[in-house]
Amino acid sequence: MKAVSVVTIKKELKHRSSEELLELCLRLSKFKKENKELLTYLLFESHDETGYIETVKAEIDEQFEAINTNSYFYIKKSVRKILRNIKKYARYSLKKETEVELLLHFCAVLKDFKPSIKNNLTLTNIYERQIALIKKIVSTLHEDLQYDYTMKLEELEL
Repeated sequence: MKAVSVVTIKKELKHRSSEELLELCLRLSKFKKENKELLTYLLFESHDETGYIETVKAEIDEQFEAINTNSYFYIKKSVRKILRNIKKYARYSLKKETEVELLLHFCAVLKDFKPSIKNNLTLTNIYERQIALIKKIVSTLHEDLQYDYTMKLEELEL
């Protein structure tokens, strides 16, 4: 079965009653964990973006603490997984400020991680790519936010 375009889906949803829309949403939430997470964000957390960011930061910290530090292989694998989750959470929000905040926190934790990421080229490259991405996103934000985030970035680059 081939999926139809978002435009077609939007047109079809306009013709449905609120009861049918409710049923469709509930059914959609049963299929994938990601759909349920997005609905949770939209219904319960989107009104408090700061709280959402703090919750995700706490989860990032927990994931970093759970990393198996026996070898760099496991560290790289775990760091990539954490980064994938950050991207997913940023996609739920659709706010560039949220993405920057989460990536800044990720970079700060990764920079202070023991054993040092400087001993591994792959981890260093991941860190540098995220710093470059943050700079790119920050350049699209409002001037005041640019200044604030640039100051935080300079602290990370020292």
